[in-house]
Amino acid sequence: MTKRDYSLLGPDAERAVETGLATAEWYHTDIPRKEMKALMQRSDQPAIRDAVILFGSMILIAGIGIALWPSWWSAPFWLAYGVLYGSAMDSRWHECGHGTAFKTPLMNNVIYQIASFCMIRNPVTWRWSHARHHTDTIIVGRDPEIVAMRPPALFRIFLNFFGIVDALNGWMRMIMNAAGHLDSEEATFIPEQEQHKVIGVARVWVLIYLATIVLAVAMHSILPLMVIGLPRLYGAWHHVMTGIMQHAGLAENVLDHRLNSRTVYVNPISRFIYWNMNYHVEHHMFPMVPYHRLPELHEKIKHDLPAPNTSILDAYREIWPALKRQLRYEDFFVKRELPGSARPYREDLHEQALSVPAE
Repeated sequence: MTKRDYSLLGPDAERAVETGLATAEWYHTDIPRKEMKALMQRSDQPAIRDAVILFGSMILIAGIGIALWPSWWSAPFWLAYGVLYGSAMDSRWHECGHGTAFKTPLMNNVIYQIASFCMIRNPVTWRWSHARHHTDTIIVGRDPEIVAMRPPALFRIFLNFFGIVDALNGWMRMIMNAAGHLDSEEATFIPEQEQHKVIGVARVWVLIYLATIVLAVAMHSILPLMVIGLPRLYGAWHHVMTGIMQHAGLAENVLDHRLNSRTVYVNPISRFIYWNMNYHVEHHMFPMVPYHRLPELHEKIKHDLPAPNTSILDAYREIWPALKRQLRYEDFFVKRELPGSARPYREDLHEQALSVPAE
């Protein structure tokens, strides 16, 4: 079995550079330039509509939760608020970070800053982290956003359904940054001229959290923390559930998103929370296509892609057995079969990924 070092400072990082996997050219489905240009056109209207629905719902639901506090009748409202705070903000952080959700840059940046705060992801750090994720998707030693490593840390993944590991790491990183320090791995992908911004944002966040805690102490109630902070824990489950679907159990160290990313058909509510990121192969192939055009992009290129999973449950029927096998045999992965209408995988780039290893 291949032993992997997922750190950005280890031997696999060096190997990725030496073998040409780092910052390489990826496969893209052919699509006429005129059609691609039309798909990449940005618009404020869809994202404004969704932002009004999201923030309006959050204000209304939190207001009802506060009015019913501390009765248990408030619990369903806090659970709903938590999903919007701790999960819907994940996709808003993601799309606005790409700068594609709105046509107006200021709107993208405002929502990006709010969503970054809710998800406890420093907006400077994570802008560069996610750029690396797209440049070197699931390349071991290069991608800082691999969720399901091999062998998979299933207990850690379980804890993250309650936000425990990621949120605690976020708060610890925030305090470290506020003290004027960067993590050594962060420094590998954040340009030196941007690093002071990481520290400045972290210090503002610390002040917001301190004000919230002081208010909670003064009120002798955790109610302020139910609005700011705690929803990152009790509302995380949906973004973890959908995030695992993106790449878990698939091939590593390949240069074709059809091999390492997964498209899943999901219900309308999850699509709103997830902002169409269930079309994940399409998003990685063409990351500058706005979220509201991804269903259209999917229809144009699905002849060249593996068949989507038909539901969240169907995706987990594929993912769970794969993760269990990877506990025993780290080299196992699910090979995404292509339809007869698709261009084949390049054997010269993906020789190891074209035959699933046997135990």
